[in-house]
Amino acid sequence: MKPFLLFASIPLLAADVARIWDIAPHNAFTDLIHHKGEWLCVFREGRAHVSTDGAIRVIGSRDGVKWTSKALLKSNALDLRDPKITLTPKGELMLTAAAAQREKDGQSPVPHDTFAWFSRDGAAWSEPFKIGDHNFWLWRVSWNKGAAYTVGYETMSRAGITRLYTSHDGRQFDTLVPTLQADGYSNESSILFKKDGIALCLLRRDGGTRTALLGTSKPPYKEWQWKDLGVRIGGPHFVEVSGGRLIGAVRLHDGKTRTAIVEIDAAAGTLKEVSPLPSSGDSSYAGLVWRKGELWISYYASHEGKSSIYLARWKP
Repeated sequence: MKPFLLFASIPLLAADVARIWDIAPHNAFTDLIHHKGEWLCVFREGRAHVSTDGAIRVIGSRDGVKWTSKALLKSNALDLRDPKITLTPKGELMLTAAAAQREKDGQSPVPHDTFAWFSRDGAAWSEPFKIGDHNFWLWRVSWNKGAAYTVGYETMSRAGITRLYTSHDGRQFDTLVPTLQADGYSNESSILFKKDGIALCLLRRDGGTRTALLGTSKPPYKEWQWKDLGVRIGGPHFVEVSGGRLIGAVRLHDGKTRTAIVEIDAAAGTLKEVSPLPSSGDSSYAGLVWRKGELWISYYASHEGKSSIYLARWKP
């Protein structure tokens, strides 16, 4: 496949944004990593937001400008969704995604499993490993001191719970906290580990007040304290940047739905918008990499008429 060239950058406050992929009818749900001098972006391709043909595309770039396809992971019987990519302590790339047993487009709820694949180069991937419990969607995996942590949420009930899992190899996940949250249909999450060992969890909720939570825990991460951030979000992800600032990218719901760069104050329990990104409606699900004083952000949006993949570069 020929390289996919960035369209002209769109200056927006302190961020530069460009479209990097729009081959499929619907391109969405991204993640991003920098590995051995190469950028890798992963996302779902399909006919629509919810369809039976979901597949995971992996694209790569040396400079963040020219992108080429490296792999396409798919199953004839499953809708593969919301890939996340990370690096294991052994130097393997680890990709996780949900596998929905969907019989027709738009069907929900349906049974889910979560799979993990492994690679050395982002092009050749292992056979999938089934991880976690059936009908629990294991979201974003975060590594800390040789162990992986991830929050899973029930897929067959909007009154379900979230569960905290841990693993030492990425292939076998065990339950660490059976009920992490049971209030307000909590689901999508991002876990961040600070240098002092404190874990922070940004957690989406779609029931009750629908406002996000920020959880805090000390090792061994079995007891958590939660603060209501008072803001409705989707596709949560955040990282620690220079000066200890907690910067994230989320879908904001405050009358106008959009993808935005946000700052989180863990002590105060607040989440505030720093800069919007070009987006509207069906959008968000960002990958974040803090590198050389700059935050690289992959995300998807449909403000240009089609759900496409974008890359933003933001300097604080």
